[in-house]
Amino acid sequence: MRAQIMTQIASTEGRKIVRMGPETFLDLCDKLQQFGRLFPTRQATVEEQVAKTLYILTHNVRNREIQFWFRRSGETTSRHFHRVIRSLIELEDKYLKQPDGSEIPLEILGNNKFYPYFKDCVGAIDGTHVRVKVSSKDAPKYRGRKDFPTQNVLVACSFDLRFTYVLCGWEGTASDSRVLKNALCRSDPLNVPTDPDEELIAEVDEELANQSPSQHRNILRDDDDEYARLGENLRDSIATTMWRDYSS
Repeated sequence: MRAQIMTQIASTEGRKIVRMGPETFLDLCDKLQQFGRLFPTRQATVEEQVAKTLYILTHNVRNREIQFWFRRSGETTSRHFHRVIRSLIELEDKYLKQPDGSEIPLEILGNNKFYPYFKDCVGAIDGTHVRVKVSSKDAPKYRGRKDFPTQNVLVACSFDLRFTYVLCGWEGTASDSRVLKNALCRSDPLNVPTDPDEELIAEVDEELANQSPSQHRNILRDDDDEYARLGENLRDSIATTMWRDYSS
């Protein structure tokens, strides 16, 4: 059965299993061997290790199902999974590049609706809550806006829709401002072309330090309403200016 699955992955049917075509899959395996230090074992090829990992990630299946399809023990499956994940992380410095602001993105430079209004923009950031499983002891820290435990994940992407930065691990109760501050100040920071506003960061620190959990939730709700109002006014102002310049 394992041989049949690997044969399918090498064909056009592989997209159903690993969510990518055979050429892309083999290229990924080559990159993981060349730059990620992923090597075959006596019993498992690199392709099999990568296929199992991608199947787990793309289909959200459990170790037990992989044991059945690939005829491997749970310990072997887990070991291969973590080995491939570590190899993928090794590719970060090679393929995950943050813009430095020295060049105007082509998506902005070549569009009169955006240039010169957004010429200093290097990308977009946003947060999302990703569902996680944690112990019952830690669950309250991860249960914030949702009814279930989550991580508050900050993501940045360029205008060609490529991820340039990902910060995960924060509890679901952590505010977006706290996560953003950490992204700007950590050892592997989110690079912003201009220096972060130190006074603003200090002000946020002081506010967070003096808040109780209930106050923090109420302020978050009020801040959301205020930010929505300010954002709407700013959007209307920019749209009016852009339309006037575009029409003239």
